[in-house]
Formats: sequence, structure tokens, C-alpha cells
Amino acid sequence: MTQSVVVQVGQCGNQVGCRFWDLALREHAAVNKKGIYDEALSSFFRNVDTRSGDNGPDIYKGKICSLKARALLIDMEEGVVNEILQGPLRDVFDSKQLITDVSGSGNNWAVGHKIYGCQYRENIVEKLRKTAEHCDCLQCFFIIHSMGGGTGSGLGTFVLNLLEEEFPEVYRFVTSVYPSGEDDVITSPYNSVLAMKELNEHADCVLPIENESLFEIVNKIHQMVNSGKLGSTVKPNSLVTSSAGSAKTLQEKPFDAMNNIVASLLLNLTSSARFEGSLNMDLNEISMNLVPFPRLHYLVSSLTPLYTLADVNVPSRRLDQMFSDAFSRDHQLIQADPKHSLYLACALLVRGNVQVSDLRRNIERLKPSLHFVSWNQEGWKTGLCSVPPVGHSHSLLALANNTCVKPTFIELKDRFMKLYKKKAHLHHYLQIDGMEQSCFSEAISSLSDLIEEYNELDATKGGPRIDPSRLQIAI
Repeated sequence: MTQSVVVQVGQCGNQVGCRFWDLALREHAAVNKKGIYDEALSSFFRNVDTRSGDNGPDIYKGKICSLKARALLIDMEEGVVNEILQGPLRDVFDSKQLITDVSGSGNNWAVGHKIYGCQYRENIVEKLRKTAEHCDCLQCFFIIHSMGGGTGSGLGTFVLNLLEEEFPEVYRFVTSVYPSGEDDVITSPYNSVLAMKELNEHADCVLPIENESLFEIVNKIHQMVNSGKLGSTVKPNSLVTSSAGSAKTLQEKPFDAMNNIVASLLLNLTSSARFEGSLNMDLNEISMNLVPFPRLHYLVSSLTPLYTLADVNVPSRRLDQMFSDAFSRDHQLIQADPKHSLYLACALLVRGNVQVSDLRRNIERLKPSLHFVSWNQEGWKTGLCSVPPVGHSHSLLALANNTCVKPTFIELKDRFMKLYKKKAHLHHYLQIDGMEQSCFSEAISSLSDLIEEYNELDATKGGPRIDPSRLQIAI
């Protein structure tokens, strides 16, 4: 069994991380009835004997003593981390896994990357090494952060660079939450584009998530619930309701429900690493099969069902319908249109009682409506995990390497240029040591090059399909 470490950076990263650890514990509790520390738990949790203090030895067999998350929590404002430490998850972390400051990064990438990066570098490296030492076979680092703020974008990408330096052989999966066009952080286009350059150069896989898509998904769940259709009710203590127990009003941004969706994505992504299945898909296989060119490592994710833990009493979808859902825009965590764009490759991670024949049948059914690049017409990777999410009979996560991410990047570039042409707010960045105007021109140039690479691929769409000639076997 391999282990993975989660590094959650900034307010958004820690809030999503908090939901992930909560759902992971619930999922393992539903499967692990006897309370035995097993290989599935070891992939994300240590089992520590706390009787001899917090630094007790790891216990590899027998009863669960005290589970500690394989995680590092970083935030330059201590509010969210303190909230986690006072909440129900407080026992899953200890003080050696936290790095906090009090002043925050002021929504400034340069403060997060240049100031806090230098200041906390040694501390971060030391804590990462300690976490890695507790793993028998460390396979992957998951970074969760947002692109719009200062700490998430600046310090988050600084940590990404550190991971490449310190652990070059370990995969780096990044879950990046992109701001919406109506974002209330005026400098978010700067922060996002500066962070994009780092993601282009140092990540193995990036799962872009758009706030707007999450908000729309949560609204749809509410509409389904309020329509009064048979069985559509929200359970009283569910995560799509407010603390008052009544469904949230649409004016209130339902961050918990939105973060829940991202946490479910990570749970499904790692299910094969944690549980048995007839077709296990390792995390390194995702990178190996879905990223043919090193910079084109942005994967569009779609998920069905979108609600977790049976929060919503909605009749479960039929299996074939679930495959159709995964290729519809309503189930994507980014606003894009993969069906009318070009696929480089696609992975399907299925959980529950599903047969390989069901997978094959649905791939054959969907294939004619999807455009794949001429040199990878069979670019499907599939995984089957036998343990479904809590409260569901089956689920599906589709990961597509598709040129449809290009409009998101073009829109980001346009929003960046609107500010940059007027040199608006630039002085806040340029007064930081080590930050020069060339950082901006290099970042926008990196983003433009990425868009151009997608353009070149799009230009091949609709061309003649040329099957490579095969060796003739003499009989």
C-alpha cells in the first residue's frame, strides 16, 4: 500500500481539506466496522500510540489508537486553522503539522511567495520531511489551494516548488480553486496568472475547480430539493443545510456544500489507492496515461452523484445514466464544453458494484460523440473500486485532458490584461523584495504559450483520422 500526504494552504485550502478529512473518516468508518488499523487507513492516516505523549510510536497492527492525518496545514492567518483545531477534527492533527502566522498575505501573491516563502522555508521543509518519514512508500503529495488569494496562490505555489526540489520522485497533484469573474478580490487576476506560471512548470497534474461551477451545482441541488419531487428531501443534519437546519438561502454562499463537492472529488480520486477493486488505478497511472505533454496537465473533472453522504434523499441514478451525466456540463467542476473540444485522453474511476462489461459498454456508447486526437483514439483509462461512497450504490469520476480548459485560461488572461494595461495595483507587488515587473511579463507569457499549445491541438480537430500502420504477422 502506498501513502499520500495532503498539504492544504490558505483559507480555501484548509476549508476544503477540513471537509476532505471529515468525509474520509466517515467513509472508512462505514467500511471498517471492527476499528482495526488496516492498509486502507494507512494510505492517509497514521495510527499513533498517544499514551506516551503526542510523539508516540506508530502502531501498524491491531486496534485503532489515535488516527493522525498525513497532512500539513499552512495559513498565514490563523483563523481557519484555529477553527479546525476547536472543531470535531481537532484530534486528527497535532501542533507539529501546523504552520500559521497572524497577519495574512493581503491578497498579494508576492507576499505569500516571496516574503512568507523565504521566512517559513526551513520550517515547511522540516515538517514535510517529518511527514514523509512516517510513510513506508510515499507516492503522492496533494496540494489544495485557491488561485485568487495571496497565501493560497503565493505560498501554495512556493510549497509546490519546494516539493519538486525535496521530493523530485513523488507525484504532485494540485487541486486549484479558480476565482469567478465577480470575485471580490480585485487583485485575483494577478495572483492567478502568477500562480499559473508555477503550476505550468512544477505540477504533475492540476485539477482546476471553478467557484462559479460549484455555486451552480449547489443551487441545482437546492432546486431539486425544493421542487418537491418524490424522495427529494434534505436530511436534517446534512451538509447542504445551514446550522439552523433549514435549507440555505441562495444569497448566502454555501461554502460548506461547495467544499464538500471538491472533497468528494479527492475521495473518489484516491479510492483505488485506499480500497480493493477489480481494476485498481494507481495515482501515477493517471499522470502517466492522461498527460502526453508535460505542460498540458490540466484535467477537467466531472462527478456523479454530486451530493455526498446521502445528504439528499434523491433516487440513485441508473448506471448508464451515470455515465451520461459524467459527460454533461451540469456535473463538471469547471465551466467548459469537452464534448465540442478535443480529448487528449480520458479516465473513468468507477466505485461500487459495477462490472468491467458495464464500463466497456458505456465507453462504446459514448465514444462516437467525443472527439479524440488522431494519435490517441483509444485514449481511455479505467479504474474499478469495489467500495462505493457512503450512502450510494455507485459513483463515477471522469477526468478529461481536453482542450476545453482553454476558454478559462483566455478569460483569466483578459482579466489580467485589463488591470495590467493600467498598471493598476502593481505598486503593491513591486514594493516586495525580489518582485520585479519582469515577473508579470514572464507569467503572462507563460499563460499565452499554454493557450497557444491548446490552439495548435484544436487546429487538428476534424482532420482525417489516420490509423498507424501495423506490423503484418506472417502465418
